[in-house]
Amino acid sequence: MFLKFFFLLLAIIPANSVFAGVSVTDDFGNKVVLKAPAKRIIALYGAFNEILFAMDLGDTIVARTSGDDYPAQIIKLPSIGTHMRPNPELIVALNPDLVLQMAGRPQAESALEPIKERGIPTAMFTVTSFNDLYALINKIGILTGEPERADKLINSMASRLDKVNERFSTVKDKPRVFFEIRYPNLLAAGQGSIVSDIIDKAGGVNCVQNSKKIVRMGEEEVFRLDPENYVYQSGRMNQSPVVPADRDHFKMIKAVRLGKVLKVDESVFSRPGPRNVDAVETLADFLYSKN
Repeated sequence: MFLKFFFLLLAIIPANSVFAGVSVTDDFGNKVVLKAPAKRIIALYGAFNEILFAMDLGDTIVARTSGDDYPAQIIKLPSIGTHMRPNPELIVALNPDLVLQMAGRPQAESALEPIKERGIPTAMFTVTSFNDLYALINKIGILTGEPERADKLINSMASRLDKVNERFSTVKDKPRVFFEIRYPNLLAAGQGSIVSDIIDKAGGVNCVQNSKKIVRMGEEEVFRLDPENYVYQSGRMNQSPVVPADRDHFKMIKAVRLGKVLKVDESVFSRPGPRNVDAVETLADFLYSKN
């Protein structure tokens, strides 16, 4: 009798409402369970907004942090604080069904606690490579109920990277690259950063052989490495950087002497997201230009 009633119930309830819930496990082992695909999302880090817009899901974003200004459409949305200090009351008032956070500094996780306490589902991820980025896009596709859009974005990105790879697939001695995150108080991109994978995908070698994401180093270490290519970013972490050729002693570096210096946009190179493919293409053009 019970089974007969159960199957009768299935017959009268719309199919899309029976098993509407979705779930994933975030990068810290936390299971994220939603009653239905997310339609109202707040991202505490700009990378998620870029991914959602690239999947044509920008209309699911209901707020931004005060530091978010890309894509341009996001500026009109209400601000809920900063990446590390979001305002829980403002977030609750916007009634999100999912809040996304990017790991990095220890404060990233603690910033989620008051949001979790208010019963809002949260997920935290970390991205240090294109494989991590693809996995993130895939999970966002699941959480939004749009796995096909996620696959389309991943395939598009991978196809563009394959085309770049064709340019240097036969090169044996790949050019060495130093990537400056900040100057002065010099910080460089280590092997544990998305930047290092961008360098690799562009056909270069990160000359900073340190497993950390960000490496503090003195100028004498840069002189010892003597990279053939010097890339420095401009953005929040490196505001108004001085041109390397105008710095004391930097003219000693091979890259500066040869004019192999490239200034890049921090948000394109250091922020994980779809534009990292643009970064690879830009860097490959720089490294393999005949000029």
